Amino acid sequence: MGSFSIWHWVIVLVIVLLVFGRGKIPELMGDMAKGIKSFKKGMADDEEPVAEDKRTVEHRADETVSTPREKATKS
Repeated sequence: MGSFSIWHWVIVLVIVLLVFGRGKIPELMGDMAKGIKSFKKGMADDEEPVAEDKRTVEHRADETVSTPREKATKS
């Protein structure tokens, strides 16, 4: 019940090759590599700094803002 012998692994390998075929395993590994590459590229794109909006509103403390009530009393 301990570890498997070399014959167990040979039988498992033969069954895997019969199920997936000889050409299917490299194809699966290629697809996995493409997925990892696209994931890394997506992560690298997220790290680029986002350009901030250059439009700013400047507020000056010396300007006074009148309220609608003050405007009505001045008229």
